[in-house]
Amino acid sequence: MILVDEPLWPARGHLWSHLVSDLSYAELHVFAEMLGAPRRAFDRDHYDIPAHRFRSALWLGATLLPSRDLAARLRASGLRRPKHLHAARAPGSRAPAAPTAPAAAADDRSTAAPAAP
Repeated sequence: MILVDEPLWPARGHLWSHLVSDLSYAELHVFAEMLGAPRRAFDRDHYDIPAHRFRSALWLGATLLPSRDLAARLRASGLRRPKHLHAARAPGSRAPAAPTAPAAAADDRSTAAPAAP
């Protein structure tokens, strides 16, 4: 189910809503595309949508919830990706940073066969 909260969040001179799915990211991306939200509006587990798209989201079938309930439903679905657990990002990039040498070495050790006695 697609969920949306009221546009109460100020940023860059506008008010914004959060658009989430409690089913899957695929459902969320398809809905956001129908709404006309650019992919860059996706932030870890939700889309930030401007107030002028809010009524369209409701018209397309999003369920209006208070922000607190929307966040609770997202957590209960297992789709919540909090900032503090999100992968580190390379400066100026939206892609996860490449693992550091010690992390890569640790990954190699975890899949290597045990040494012979």
